[in-house]
Amino acid sequence: MEKTDSLKQKLRHTLRLDRAMRFVWQAGPGWTIASLALVFIQGALPLLTLYLMKLIVDGVIFALGAPDRLAEFRHVALLIGIAAAVALLNLLFQLIAGLVREAQSLNVTDHMYDILHAKSVEVDLEYYENPTYFDTLHRAQQEGPYRPTHILDGLVGLGRSGISMLAMVGLLFSFHWAVAVILFMAAIPGIFVRLRYSGKMYRWERERTPVERRTSYFNWILTGDTHAKEIRLFDLGNLFIRRFSDLRKKLRHERLKITRKRSVADLAAQTGGMLAVFCSFAFIAYRTVQGAITLGDMVMYYQAFQRGLGYLREFLGGLAALYEDNLFLFNLYEFLDLKPKVKEPLHPQLVPRPMHKGIVFDHVGFKYPTGNRDVLKDISMSIDSGEVVALVGENGSGKTTLIKLLCRLYDPLDGAITLDGIDLREFETTALRREISVIFQDYAHYHLTARENIWFGNIALPPEHKRVNEAADYSGADEVITCLPKGYETILGKWFEEGEELSIGEWQKVALARAFLRDAQIIVLDEPTSAMDAKSEYEVFRRFRQLLDGRSAVLISHRFSTVRMADRIYMLEHGRIIESGTHEQLVKTGGKYSRLFEKQARYYR
Repeated sequence: MEKTDSLKQKLRHTLRLDRAMRFVWQAGPGWTIASLALVFIQGALPLLTLYLMKLIVDGVIFALGAPDRLAEFRHVALLIGIAAAVALLNLLFQLIAGLVREAQSLNVTDHMYDILHAKSVEVDLEYYENPTYFDTLHRAQQEGPYRPTHILDGLVGLGRSGISMLAMVGLLFSFHWAVAVILFMAAIPGIFVRLRYSGKMYRWERERTPVERRTSYFNWILTGDTHAKEIRLFDLGNLFIRRFSDLRKKLRHERLKITRKRSVADLAAQTGGMLAVFCSFAFIAYRTVQGAITLGDMVMYYQAFQRGLGYLREFLGGLAALYEDNLFLFNLYEFLDLKPKVKEPLHPQLVPRPMHKGIVFDHVGFKYPTGNRDVLKDISMSIDSGEVVALVGENGSGKTTLIKLLCRLYDPLDGAITLDGIDLREFETTALRREISVIFQDYAHYHLTARENIWFGNIALPPEHKRVNEAADYSGADEVITCLPKGYETILGKWFEEGEELSIGEWQKVALARAFLRDAQIIVLDEPTSAMDAKSEYEVFRRFRQLLDGRSAVLISHRFSTVRMADRIYMLEHGRIIESGTHEQLVKTGGKYSRLFEKQARYYR
């Protein structure tokens, strides 16, 4: 109940058009002005068309009783010619309006994608580890690209139908006030039906977002390349197809249930409107028979009532559509209003370059927002300038989390991390991250050229810079890339035409080159060579030591043959540092590090 009340309260603050219209205006001011101009022109033309029809009918009737029918027909023909010109003009404006709408729609859609992408990059990593965020993102992606354009179309239609409706209502009032009142009474029930079921559909879609995302997940499994091998080897295809179909069937039945109820209610409302039309027609015909109005007047007033009812329905329907669009735009606003948890300092300090004292973790504690377990507990360690530090420990011991805190993807809950004595929270995050080059164990595979895959490590350089090739040489990727059909211009991966797939070990060499290219003071390698054999990994790290040239580095690896090259080693267990020292010191102490090293060493003796 509290959750529903909270949602209603948010909606009351969100049902506004100005924000959506800002999106539309920013995407294309010129197209917006053109749309507004066309509204007034298209809104006024129907009244002129009706009046010409009245004159034509009256002219025909007068010509029937005139002595020179041919002369009178010339007058009628002239009116018909004017009516044809007005019809052609109306058609021309419709075509122009269609072009304007299409251009504006494309601009707004692309602009909204830019906004969604920018926000997706801006939000903290924490959101990407929270399923509620993915529900919010899913709803925003569904509604964001087209809802602002839909609102603009609604407002344009609202203005056009509003102007035409006022013209028809004024005309009907000149005939009889009761007809104008009946016009309004006939349209209102249908609008209430629409408003009621718009709210129901909106609430249903919000509640079913997790199910929608699950169907998207099964679709991705079935159609993507990530799971293609296992699906075939374990014969999982039919299982996932059934699960996808069951979920879609459930969603389909629930949606159709709402639609059926809406259709029944809409039928009742439309029936009432139809009866009102024919009752009004009967009254207009009666007044014509009495001689109160001409036959041309009868045609004009009847068409005015019919069109007026249509314009009124369009107008009130446009209001209902705006209400509906605002309901769904709340999904977009909900995403765009997400606030970063990693705060930027009001007065950021410059990141020391070069670093002198190094990095210090001072009694750092941390747990993930979506978890209850302390991932790091009272961590105190240092990384001196020019020092190579290794972090070792079992999976889940907190090694990667330490790196996330170092990069300010998260902030510690307890303690502080300093660089040359300055808390990392005092630096601008972009400036800090520019000084850290990281390759995580789940590094990215960019399905772009080999050169771009490396160049992304430092996009301040031109893509053709010689350092790209030098970084590839240090990581061992150069010998892989030069064997590809187009060398460094070969597209990696199989997503696009002429792409070449690499082995896991080869992808790792490319990712390492990306890390080596970055002009950073601290280089972090988090299990980036796990797919390489021990000899290849040793060679990479040997070159890596040469590449450092006074820079600091953090290595995370399960291979102690590599770890032993570090100046200092920290052994973690359950989020705590249990041992630290050089390789020789830790082996002599006979602790956990020593025991694990001896286990691995047996395989190489």
